[in-house]
Order: sequence, then C-alpha cells, then structure tokens
Amino acid sequence: MITRLPGLFRISHLFDLFEEGVMLVLTLLIVVIAGVSLVHVVIAVGQMLLGAGMTPTSPEVIQSIFGMFFTVLIALEFKHSILVLPDAQPHSMIRMRSVLLIGMLATVRKFIVLDLKEVNVMEMLALSASILALGIVYWLVRPQQQQSTPEDIPHDPAVHE
Repeated sequence: MITRLPGLFRISHLFDLFEEGVMLVLTLLIVVIAGVSLVHVVIAVGQMLLGAGMTPTSPEVIQSIFGMFFTVLIALEFKHSILVLPDAQPHSMIRMRSVLLIGMLATVRKFIVLDLKEVNVMEMLALSASILALGIVYWLVRPQQQQSTPEDIPHDPAVHE
C-alpha cells in the first residue's frame, strides 16, 4: 500500500520522528524524577543513620525507606520500558509485559507502605486480587519457548556406540 501512496511514507516517517522526540522528552523527565527521588532517599537514609531518635529496626522507618526505594525502582523500570524498547511494535507483548511489571511493582510498593494498624480488609483483598491478576496476565504473555522433540535433536551415532 505504501508503494501506491508515496506521501504516506513521508507522513509515517514524520510520525516516527515525533514519537521518538516524545520518548526522548519523557525519558529525560523520568531521569530527572528518578534522580530527585534518589537524592531524597539518600537524604532520608542519612538522616535515619545520623538521627539518634530514629531506630532503623522500626517498622515505620523500614516501610518508609523501602517505599522510597520502590518509587525509584518504578521510575527506572518506567524509563526502561520507554527507552530500551523504542523499536518494538506498539502492540507487542514485550511492551505489555513491561507495563504489567510496573503495575506489579507499584502494587508491591503499596503492600510495603501499608499501615497494618489501620488495614482495611477490603483494601487488602483488592490489592491481593490485583497482584494475582497482574501475575497471571504476566505469566500468560510470557514468551513461548519452542519445545524440542526427539526428532529435533541431532543424532550422533558415535555417542551410542
């Protein structure tokens, strides 16, 4: 069809350039956000270590620090999904798996920062169901590996003699 409509190729190329520009801007913004988040994590850990009143074994402190860690990890995974896979087709399973992974990371982060003293049973059920559903879908869209059959394996007669 492109051979019949030569102008369509130029429009498609312009759209590809626009898409690459958008991905570059988003990547730069995510890098800035991840960098600022990392600085906040380093400052928070430094204050925790230097502060005499804060105990590193306190569940609240651990939840807060790990919540910040996951925020940085989510930003990095989001950047990875945009930057590393720009040539992948928009509807590819690779991009879908990346988005599902980000969803699972965000849900796990929510579990970590969840205050167990004020836990709502329905919220816990909803979070559990969402992580289970995300995990099932992630498993369903995994790359299918070829199953090798005995006919596919090269036969070396010297091995059996």
